[in-house]
Amino acid sequence: MTSIVDSRSEPARRGTPSGLTTVTRAPGWLRYALLVVGLAVALWLPNGLYPAVAVDILCWALFAVAVDLLLGFTGLLSFGHAAFWGVSAYVTGLVAIHLGLPFPAAVLAGAFAAAVLAVPIGYLAVRRTGIYFAMVTLAFAQLVYYVANEWRSVTQGENGLQGVPRELFGLDLTDDYYFYYAILPIVLLGLAGAWRIVHSPFGRVLVGIRDNPARARALGYPVHRYKLTIFVLSGFVAGLGGGLFAVSHRFVSLEVLHWTTSGKAVIVVVLGGIGTLWGGVLGAGIVVRLEDWLSFSGFEAIGLVTGGLFVLVVLLFRRGIWGTASALARRWWAARRD
Repeated sequence: MTSIVDSRSEPARRGTPSGLTTVTRAPGWLRYALLVVGLAVALWLPNGLYPAVAVDILCWALFAVAVDLLLGFTGLLSFGHAAFWGVSAYVTGLVAIHLGLPFPAAVLAGAFAAAVLAVPIGYLAVRRTGIYFAMVTLAFAQLVYYVANEWRSVTQGENGLQGVPRELFGLDLTDDYYFYYAILPIVLLGLAGAWRIVHSPFGRVLVGIRDNPARARALGYPVHRYKLTIFVLSGFVAGLGGGLFAVSHRFVSLEVLHWTTSGKAVIVVVLGGIGTLWGGVLGAGIVVRLEDWLSFSGFEAIGLVTGGLFVLVVLLFRRGIWGTASALARRWWAARRD
């Protein structure tokens, strides 16, 4: 059976390459160089920034990559991913508080809870496309928000879960600097898993479904099943970020389930570059650092600045910051080879 992403005759292949195609066409030495630079930046980050801000960047990077798995590589815009981010945060907090497990185990429990929740939501949502898919995910997220707000005996309602421990076999992780390096391996594994997904045959089929779902269905690919699978995987990655966010702040509030949290994740992905995967990481760094700088400067209308930045990037960099840089680098490399 001919793969829908291997066919060179499709008009989509002659158009703007996806983030997957962009990464694949990059020379090997460049990919390894970017990997080394990225790891160096990750190791340096808490030394150049306030450690708590660096931790938030890692958490939001996972969240943005989870959203991009759907939006960039499957063509599904979700406005309800705060449900998975928030449910994982609550489950992680409850497990850490009541069972006293090490925080990596609590975070994994939260991520699996998010993945389980993604199954019924995804089963109903992936049968819709476009704005209808976005509205269905938003509706389910608001339902989860309502349940969390009313189930006060478990979630503590508006008071939130307080005193989430950072237990790790007796190690003192109260300092955000050391906590950053404790969660860094988990974040890197999550990012590596996302990278492996999009660079696998499964990921290539997702790109084909995004570009031409009718042809994918005609070739025998179970489109709904593929969409549901990536929806659940995306929920799991978002859950990893949400669980780490809960442990890092040692507090879980209803804000983690609010629809604005989903909207912020989408903005982060668009700023970095849809379908680039690593653009979400860059976008998370920009947004979190900008919000921190504005809050410390005493500026209250933070949303006005981030919204203005979003509009500016959309108008000037239609592929996002990382996407535009990748496109320019690809043109330079093609011209150099010719």
